[in-house]
Amino acid sequence: MGYWGYFVVGRAERPLAELDALPDADGMVLRESAPGGWQVWEYPSSDGDVGNMNDLARETGAPALFGYVMDSDCVVLEAAAPGSGAWTTCLARAAMAGYLGVGKEGSTLEDYFLEPADAAERAVAWAAEAGHEVNAEELLDVLTSDPDPLAENLLFRLLDRLGVVPL
Repeated sequence: MGYWGYFVVGRAERPLAELDALPDADGMVLRESAPGGWQVWEYPSSDGDVGNMNDLARETGAPALFGYVMDSDCVVLEAAAPGSGAWTTCLARAAMAGYLGVGKEGSTLEDYFLEPADAAERAVAWAAEAGHEVNAEELLDVLTSDPDPLAENLLFRLLDRLGVVPL
């Protein structure tokens, strides 16, 4: 059995776990700190909710990102920034399609998530709002990759490409 849980990414002077936007953060643990006030917190859980990423971006005045890892197979990725808004995509798309039962009754993965090219464009805007210039093709590479072998590795590779937390 793989890992189930959230990774919460944001930039703030205070610990993210203390912010009003994350009222259900009890048990959240700091995993990484990076230059510029970036923080990555981990919240192991196969159910429940840690808070609202839109509220986190609004409260910190900076881009925020949630990655919900599902059994180390795939990741639901939600991101928001005060100026460029919110978007949702996933990592390890084939595994995600299996979890969602995509293909049954005519559904597609794009019914739930942005296509990788669109997500890469939104991620470039997200990173720009964070003060980072990033390469859309490098982001697209991560957004279309299979887990290697763990989906959370893809998430941390994406954070590296976004200029948030270096590998």
